[in-house]
Amino acid sequence: MSEPVRLQKIIAQAGIVSRRKAEELILNGRVQVNGQTITELGTKADPERDHIRVDGKLLHGAQQHRYLMLNKPKGYVTTASDPEGRPTVMELVRQAGVRVYPVGRLDYGSEGLLLLTNDGELANALTRAAAKVEKVYLVKVSGKPSEAGINQLRSGIMIERGKPGSREGRVMTAPAEIKLVRDAENPWYEVTLIEGRNREIRKMFEEIGHHVEKIRRVGYGPLTLDVPPGEVRELLQGEVEALRKAARPKSGKAAAVSPAKQTSKPKKESRDLSKGSHTRTLSHRGVK
Repeated sequence: MSEPVRLQKIIAQAGIVSRRKAEELILNGRVQVNGQTITELGTKADPERDHIRVDGKLLHGAQQHRYLMLNKPKGYVTTASDPEGRPTVMELVRQAGVRVYPVGRLDYGSEGLLLLTNDGELANALTRAAAKVEKVYLVKVSGKPSEAGINQLRSGIMIERGKPGSREGRVMTAPAEIKLVRDAENPWYEVTLIEGRNREIRKMFEEIGHHVEKIRRVGYGPLTLDVPPGEVRELLQGEVEALRKAARPKSGKAAAVSPAKQTSKPKKESRDLSKGSHTRTLSHRGVK
């Protein structure tokens, strides 16, 4: 006989939803154990002996975990379904033949690396604020921001907490690493964040007076985007283990962006672009 396990963990391991969403299901009375509705989060069950149902459907034990990297194109929403009828990323991963869920989000107008999995434990660990997993973006900005403005973003800047006009107040962003990677009338920057607030990068640049034209995520923790737009691939076992390591909680000091990185000099980045290999890398990542 196996040891009793918290219900939310059993549901997450079955690939139904993440652990956080499983907690919501329990609190909303949508989970039953041996015919009894459960609403207490501390409740445990034996996945091998107890009959556990979610919305009336019987769980059949833990699924084999799958981990996918998708290069999300612009014009897809990062949800399982959309009330407005827009295409969703789930349409791009059907070929995998398994039910997986996005880890975090990329907004409708953004593109790039999106992780999907049915491993609720890992998904929850990666999205917890305490994990502070680095995410790397290539960002094209309308007009040239001043160095003073960029330094504001590096140090942290006040932005709207929710959607425009939601009146949810303002919040300070965490320090960000920002490098100029293509100097032009509408320049490209590499932006590294350790948080994922709603439309954070767009709001950050808007605060210093510049509209963001394009956003492409090219890195997520130890992962680097390496598939064409709209394509998907399975993660290697070593990549999964590296993700688990990246998801472990870090101390505040360890998670802070290095000041040395924050003050990267744009002139050096501009010179690097003259090297063929670096230019090809940027072109592959969508910097044109």
